[in-house]
Amino acid sequence: MDEPKYKQCFRVTDTGIYGFFEDYRFLSNFELSEVDFDGEWYPSVEHAYQAAKTIDRHARIPFITNSQYTVGQAKKAGQLLTIRDDWEDVKYHVMLGLVFKKFFYNDELRNKLIATDGKYLEETNYWGDNIWGVDYRGDIGKNWLGQILMDVRKCFKSEHHILTHK
Repeated sequence: MDEPKYKQCFRVTDTGIYGFFEDYRFLSNFELSEVDFDGEWYPSVEHAYQAAKTIDRHARIPFITNSQYTVGQAKKAGQLLTIRDDWEDVKYHVMLGLVFKKFFYNDELRNKLIATDGKYLEETNYWGDNIWGVDYRGDIGKNWLGQILMDVRKCFKSEHHILTHK
Protein backbone atom coordinates (compact mmCIF):
# COMPACT_ATOMS: atom_id res chain seq x y z
CA MET A 1 0.00 0.00 0.00
CA ASP A 2 1.28 3.46 -0.92
CA GLU A 3 2.21 5.90 1.81
CA PRO A 4 -0.12 8.94 2.05
CA LYS A 5 1.24 12.01 0.21
CA TYR A 6 1.40 14.13 3.36
CA LYS A 7 3.96 11.76 4.91
CA GLN A 8 6.53 13.22 2.50
CA CYS A 9 6.39 16.64 4.11
CA PHE A 10 5.00 16.15 7.64
CA ARG A 11 7.35 16.07 10.60
CA VAL A 12 7.36 17.10 14.23
CA THR A 13 10.57 17.97 16.04
CA ASP A 14 11.37 19.32 19.50
CA THR A 15 11.28 22.82 18.05
CA GLY A 16 8.71 22.73 15.25
CA ILE A 17 5.63 21.31 13.60
CA TYR A 18 6.00 21.04 9.83
CA GLY A 19 2.66 20.28 8.20
CA PHE A 20 -0.77 20.29 9.81
CA PHE A 21 -1.64 16.60 9.74
CA GLU A 22 -2.48 13.79 12.16
CA ASP A 23 -2.49 15.13 15.76
CA TYR A 24 -1.89 18.63 14.38
CA ARG A 25 -4.75 18.63 11.86
CA PHE A 26 -6.53 21.11 14.15
CA LEU A 27 -4.07 23.78 12.94
CA SER A 28 -5.34 23.41 9.37
CA ASN A 29 -7.96 25.71 7.89
CA PHE A 30 -9.70 22.53 6.71
CA GLU A 31 -10.47 21.57 10.33
CA LEU A 32 -14.21 21.86 10.91
CA SER A 33 -14.67 24.53 13.53
CA GLU A 34 -17.35 27.16 13.06
CA VAL A 35 -16.36 30.78 12.62
CA ASP A 36 -18.38 33.87 11.89
CA PHE A 37 -17.62 36.32 9.15
CA ASP A 38 -19.66 39.35 8.23
CA GLY A 39 -22.72 38.19 10.16
CA GLU A 40 -22.82 34.58 8.90
CA TRP A 41 -21.45 31.34 10.34
CA TYR A 42 -19.20 29.08 8.31
CA PRO A 43 -18.19 25.47 9.08
CA SER A 44 -14.45 26.15 8.77
CA VAL A 45 -11.92 28.91 8.27
CA GLU A 46 -11.53 27.70 4.69
CA HIS A 47 -15.24 28.11 3.94
CA ALA A 48 -15.25 31.63 5.41
CA TYR A 49 -12.01 32.65 3.71
CA GLN A 50 -13.25 31.54 0.31
CA ALA A 51 -16.58 33.34 0.82
CA ALA A 52 -14.73 36.49 1.88
CA LYS A 53 -13.21 36.74 -1.60
CA THR A 54 -16.46 38.27 -2.86
CA ILE A 55 -18.63 41.09 -1.63
CA ASP A 56 -21.67 39.43 -3.24
CA ARG A 57 -23.59 38.16 -0.20
CA HIS A 58 -25.73 35.88 -2.39
CA ALA A 59 -22.60 34.22 -3.80
CA ARG A 60 -21.48 33.49 -0.21
CA ILE A 61 -24.59 31.43 0.66
CA PRO A 62 -23.24 28.05 -0.55
CA PHE A 63 -20.29 28.45 1.84
CA ILE A 64 -22.22 29.05 5.09
CA THR A 65 -22.82 26.45 7.83
CA ASN A 66 -25.10 23.61 6.68
CA SER A 67 -24.05 24.47 3.15
CA GLN A 68 -23.63 22.21 0.21
CA TYR A 69 -19.81 22.37 0.17
CA THR A 70 -17.26 20.15 1.82
CA VAL A 71 -14.06 21.98 2.72
CA GLY A 72 -12.32 20.84 -0.45
CA GLN A 73 -15.30 21.86 -2.56
CA ALA A 74 -15.36 25.27 -0.87
CA LYS A 75 -11.71 25.83 -1.80
CA LYS A 76 -12.41 24.97 -5.44
CA ALA A 77 -15.61 27.05 -5.54
CA GLY A 78 -13.73 30.03 -4.13
CA GLN A 79 -11.55 30.02 -7.22
CA LEU A 80 -14.65 30.62 -9.36
CA LEU A 81 -15.94 33.67 -7.47
CA THR A 82 -15.76 37.22 -8.75
CA ILE A 83 -12.93 38.46 -6.55
CA ARG A 84 -13.42 41.76 -4.74
CA ASP A 85 -11.20 44.61 -5.93
CA ASP A 86 -9.35 45.00 -2.63
CA TRP A 87 -8.71 41.27 -2.06
CA GLU A 88 -4.94 41.40 -2.32
CA ASP A 89 -4.91 44.23 0.23
CA VAL A 90 -7.21 42.56 2.77
CA LYS A 91 -6.71 38.79 2.44
CA TYR A 92 -4.02 38.53 5.13
CA HIS A 93 -6.14 40.49 7.62
CA VAL A 94 -9.21 38.40 6.75
CA MET A 95 -7.25 35.22 7.45
CA LEU A 96 -5.85 36.61 10.70
CA GLY A 97 -9.34 37.46 11.93
CA LEU A 98 -10.76 34.08 10.94
CA VAL A 99 -7.95 32.08 12.55
CA PHE A 100 -8.27 34.14 15.72
CA LYS A 101 -12.03 33.46 15.84
CA LYS A 102 -11.51 29.74 15.24
CA PHE A 103 -9.49 29.47 18.44
CA PHE A 104 -11.44 32.09 20.36
CA TYR A 105 -14.75 30.26 19.98
CA ASN A 106 -13.38 26.78 20.64
CA ASP A 107 -11.81 26.16 24.07
CA GLU A 108 -10.50 22.72 23.12
CA LEU A 109 -8.74 23.98 20.00
CA ARG A 110 -7.41 27.04 21.83
CA ASN A 111 -5.89 24.82 24.54
CA LYS A 112 -4.33 22.58 21.89
CA LEU A 113 -2.83 25.62 20.16
CA ILE A 114 -1.41 26.92 23.45
CA ALA A 115 0.01 23.43 24.10
CA THR A 116 2.17 23.72 20.97
CA ASP A 117 4.10 26.08 23.27
CA GLY A 118 7.02 27.80 21.59
CA LYS A 119 7.23 25.46 18.60
CA TYR A 120 7.68 26.92 15.17
CA LEU A 121 4.50 26.26 13.15
CA GLU A 122 4.87 25.78 9.42
CA GLU A 123 2.14 24.89 6.96
CA THR A 124 4.46 22.58 5.05
CA ASN A 125 2.59 21.13 2.09
CA TYR A 126 2.85 19.05 -1.06
CA TRP A 127 0.30 21.00 -3.14
CA GLY A 128 2.55 23.98 -3.94
CA ASP A 129 1.16 26.67 -1.64
CA ASN A 130 4.09 29.00 -1.04
CA ILE A 131 2.09 31.98 0.23
CA TRP A 132 0.16 30.55 3.19
CA GLY A 133 2.62 27.69 3.60
CA VAL A 134 5.91 26.21 2.44
CA ASP A 135 6.20 23.80 -0.49
CA TYR A 136 8.37 20.99 0.87
CA ARG A 137 9.87 20.18 -2.54
CA GLY A 138 11.84 23.42 -2.66
CA ASP A 139 11.46 24.49 0.95
CA ILE A 140 10.08 27.74 -0.46
CA GLY A 141 7.24 29.77 0.98
CA LYS A 142 6.13 32.72 3.09
CA ASN A 143 4.28 30.56 5.66
CA TRP A 144 1.69 33.24 6.36
CA LEU A 145 -0.66 30.74 7.99
CA GLY A 146 2.08 29.48 10.31
CA GLN A 147 2.99 33.05 11.22
CA ILE A 148 -0.66 33.86 11.97
CA LEU A 149 -1.01 30.75 14.13
CA MET A 150 2.09 31.66 16.13
CA ASP A 151 0.80 35.22 16.62
CA VAL A 152 -2.64 33.98 17.70
CA ARG A 153 -0.99 31.46 20.04
CA LYS A 154 1.08 34.23 21.60
CA CYS A 155 -2.06 36.27 22.18
CA PHE A 156 -3.96 33.41 23.81
CA LYS A 157 -0.92 32.26 25.76
CA SER A 158 -0.59 35.73 27.30
CA GLU A 159 -4.31 35.80 28.10
CA HIS A 160 -4.11 32.27 29.57
CA HIS A 161 -1.15 33.28 31.74
CA ILE A 162 -2.98 36.35 33.03
CA LEU A 163 -6.17 34.40 33.80
CA THR A 164 -4.40 31.51 35.57
CA HIS A 165 -2.03 33.65 37.62
CA LYS A 166 -4.37 36.21 39.17
